[in-house]
Amino acid sequence: MTDHRNSVPTDGLSGAAMRKVVAASFAGAMLEWYDFFVFGTASGLVFGRLFFAQSDPMMGIIAAFATFGVGFFARPIGGIVFGHFGDRVGRKVTLIWTLLIVGLSTFLIGLLPTYDEVGVLAPILLVLLRIVQGFGLGGEYGGAALMTIESSPQSRRGFMGSLPQAAASAGIMLATGVFSLCNWLLSESQFMLWGWRIPFLLSIVMLIVGMYIRVHVEETGDFQRAHRALARSADAEGERPKESLPIVELFRRHPKNILLALGARLAETVSSNAINAFGIAYISSQLGMGRQVPLTGMLIASAVGIVLCPVIGRLSDRWGQKPIYLAGAAFCAVFIFPFFNLLATKDIHVIWAALIVAYLMGPTSMFAVQPTMFSRMFGTRVRYTGLSFAYQFSAILGGLTPLIASSLLAMNGGRPWFVAGYLAAISTISFVCVCLIKPHQEIDGHAVPSVVGATSTGK
Repeated sequence: MTDHRNSVPTDGLSGAAMRKVVAASFAGAMLEWYDFFVFGTASGLVFGRLFFAQSDPMMGIIAAFATFGVGFFARPIGGIVFGHFGDRVGRKVTLIWTLLIVGLSTFLIGLLPTYDEVGVLAPILLVLLRIVQGFGLGGEYGGAALMTIESSPQSRRGFMGSLPQAAASAGIMLATGVFSLCNWLLSESQFMLWGWRIPFLLSIVMLIVGMYIRVHVEETGDFQRAHRALARSADAEGERPKESLPIVELFRRHPKNILLALGARLAETVSSNAINAFGIAYISSQLGMGRQVPLTGMLIASAVGIVLCPVIGRLSDRWGQKPIYLAGAAFCAVFIFPFFNLLATKDIHVIWAALIVAYLMGPTSMFAVQPTMFSRMFGTRVRYTGLSFAYQFSAILGGLTPLIASSLLAMNGGRPWFVAGYLAAISTISFVCVCLIKPHQEIDGHAVPSVVGATSTGK
């Protein structure tokens, strides 16, 4: 008979402890997503002019988006490093380090000299800090999601896993809100001279708050149970069993699931960056609508996303994460062509509606259920590494999307149809990968194929 002693129990933390875990995950994730989107927004609005001043406007934007993409190459390294410590040492202590690294690197970007002040040293420093930021962010996604998922009952893991995801919308709203406020209050010369620094410098306040909250939470229940099981095994055998590195164990036990998770993630990360970072630059520069129009649209979209994420998470506990993710990927593949047609109207309200619908129905719906769906594909002992690896390696393509999209736009004479085709193809790949994901259950800390495929479990 199979031993289910170490299967994930259906009970979670007490109400007060769970609220503290949710607050810690949300606050930390919001700061790190704020830092991430502040950089993306600045890349589309100011970095091309301030740090790549000798380039023509289009080449300046492309260079700025290349810097934006550089951070995504550091994220997989951070995902492997912090995934290792998250699976071996614990989720809590690892997340404290990721928060500190990302917060400080973002703050320092706000202090950087520009190209006019120090020449080529300016973009070099910007790239270095972007790499550090990406390294820290590489360990955030897996840990923040697992803090809530692994501390909650199985029947509510879709909802609980969506709460840190809502922090992404909160981060976008805060980042675009601060940029919008600075853009509104300051003149063009003031904004370009020093106003752009304000969003970066404000990250230090959120870093202090986030660190305080995150230090005062408990380790997750699943992690504690997995390590107690390992200790019992060591007591029974007289010595602690040898363990492979989490990344080695991950590929040994879950090679197919890693590939499927990587493919499934592409639609969400590519569409998010296409709508947000590239979309802001496209609307403001290519369509000549100015900065405020796309910033306001994304501000509204992200505000709604904060509320919508938990709603989608709650629905996924009833319907399953897989059907919702499939719907989001299909939407991205189909809506991207009408999306650019709507933007081409140059009607402010139509542009806002296009941004809101595209962002919420596409990447937000997938993002809300993503960690819960992915976490059920890997066992506790390699789960942090599995989520981080799948998320961060696929994020490379997402991070390069503004650069790729800008290049495709230039290749097609400013017409967006190459960009639309690119996103449609990526979304189709993700749709197929999600279709191939099979239900799993956890036994003795490892995920194995399940004999039951109940949709209510979200598998």
